[in-house]
Amino acid sequence: MSAHGSAKVSVWRQPAQVWAVAFACVVAFMGIGLVDPILPAIAESLEATPVQTELLFTSYLLVTGLAMLITSWISSRIGAKATLLIGLALIVVFALACSLSGSVDAIIGFRAGWGLGNALFISTALATIVGAASGGSSAAIVLYEAALGLGIAIGPLLGGLLGEVSWRGPFFGVVALMAIAFVAVLALLRGPGEKPVPVPLSAPFKALRIPALAVLAVTALFYNIGFFVLLAFSPFPLGFGAMGIGFTFFGWGVALAITSVWVAPLLLRFLARTTVMLLTLPLLAIDLVVAGILVENATALVVCIIVGGLLLGIMNTVLTESVMEATDLPRSVASSAYSAVRFLGGAAAPPLAAWLWHAYGATVPYVFAAASVLIATATIAIGRRALARIDEREADAADEAAAVLVGDAA
Repeated sequence: MSAHGSAKVSVWRQPAQVWAVAFACVVAFMGIGLVDPILPAIAESLEATPVQTELLFTSYLLVTGLAMLITSWISSRIGAKATLLIGLALIVVFALACSLSGSVDAIIGFRAGWGLGNALFISTALATIVGAASGGSSAAIVLYEAALGLGIAIGPLLGGLLGEVSWRGPFFGVVALMAIAFVAVLALLRGPGEKPVPVPLSAPFKALRIPALAVLAVTALFYNIGFFVLLAFSPFPLGFGAMGIGFTFFGWGVALAITSVWVAPLLLRFLARTTVMLLTLPLLAIDLVVAGILVENATALVVCIIVGGLLLGIMNTVLTESVMEATDLPRSVASSAYSAVRFLGGAAAPPLAAWLWHAYGATVPYVFAAASVLIATATIAIGRRALARIDEREADAADEAAAVLVGDAA
């Protein structure tokens, strides 16, 4: 029976250890949008400026990205289970520290530690699911995409619900859920069956010298500026309470999950990967410009955020598949190198957007984001010859499982 057929039969009938890691994945991805609904509340309660508040994203994403460069080196030496547990433990400790903090500077610092734990966890989780899942790699991919979609959609909603009680609530929620995930992984996940093969520390750095991977990394850097302006800056001009922001970005997350799991693969049946990106990126830029023009109209801005989620889901999937096929390197190495650069764009965008808002008005951050997305478009267009390989090869399911993990986590 094919892997695809097996996945259809057994994708939801998995060993307990697979469900333990999948649950932890949902919680980890919730952390991406969990803080979104409480940004205005944190700014008000701790008397922080929007720029300071946006650094909650920057410290988290910057450390996550930089740590991606060494996670494969670490996990190849201490094993997957130990890496997962260390990552989960760090998230619990630093999320608890965030919830108990009395200043925005302290939370910024603790979010950085949270980012380190997140990098260790997400760089290892899917490889663990692939090794243990029934039904082959296709089943593992379905489970991972389901966890990703649930986490991205539920994070802002839970953040809004708990944020209505207190801005500390979402952090306490992460502590409780991640502690449960830690116990589940510790009790249910078996140790490695084979001795890990050590990965050189220099491997991700050498990977970025390859032209195709370099083009995709630069594209992702500028694309991620658009992604995180939409995600991290939009709560401020929306003017909603925590619950309103939570529902808005729940819709954003659902839209992203739908196009990532179903629409992007459908488009790739008929169009080359570079073609899909060259069509989707300009549409995203237009959506951002419209958001900037209509920023004073909350309803219009909500619509732009949801439409943006639809386009971001397509780009996430296509970029990740492109990274898989760009080189002959081990997929985890290529993904780590690419994602480290990609996260830098996400780290820079939120505070830059807040500064532009105060200096020039709420329209300018979205125009800035649109310009960044157009730079990403130009990078693909100019570097298309170096990317010829990604349009010629179909993604292998097992390789996809190894690369989607890091690429979609941003």
